[in-house]
Amino acid sequence: MGHSQADKARSRERILNEAATQIRDAGLDALSIGRLMQRVKLTHGGFYGHFASRSELIAAALEQALAAGEAAAHAARAPDKPVSVNAMARSYLSRTHRDSRKSGCAISALISDVGRADAECRAVMEPHIEAFIAKVAESFGDDDDARATMAVSAMVGALAISRVLTDQKRSDAVLRTVRDAVIAMESDE
Repeated sequence: MGHSQADKARSRERILNEAATQIRDAGLDALSIGRLMQRVKLTHGGFYGHFASRSELIAAALEQALAAGEAAAHAARAPDKPVSVNAMARSYLSRTHRDSRKSGCAISALISDVGRADAECRAVMEPHIEAFIAKVAESFGDDDDARATMAVSAMVGALAISRVLTDQKRSDAVLRTVRDAVIAMESDE
């Protein structure tokens, strides 16, 4: 008995959601099709009914992870108020965000992996980085691309570094130092 298109779409969504969680947590190279399909309770062979290759899955899962992170950030904001750089930096460079690799910003979680990945993966992440820079520029209230690029680079780098450091106090200090510097950039107009 065949599956309906709706069932197939739901299965694909389950696969993508689980793959996105796995790559955020363990990186692009750690994704195992066998383990993934086991986690979503589908057969290994069924994978190829949804994706032509592991590479296609990784690109789609990366897009899913990036979109989910953006949606979570958007949901945390007050819809009727513009987001200040201060609020953005405080949220992005927080202990909660640092400790939420599986659900936080996929850019910071996967930036190094994607930098080493194929052109398809880099092409998936690039517009999300550009959108992040544009959002920060908008929050600064000007079109100073250099300042927004610096702020985003500092925030992504600080979050990534803070996740590496095993000394909690040092990790917190990295977040605090960069958060304060980014907030100070807002008044450098």
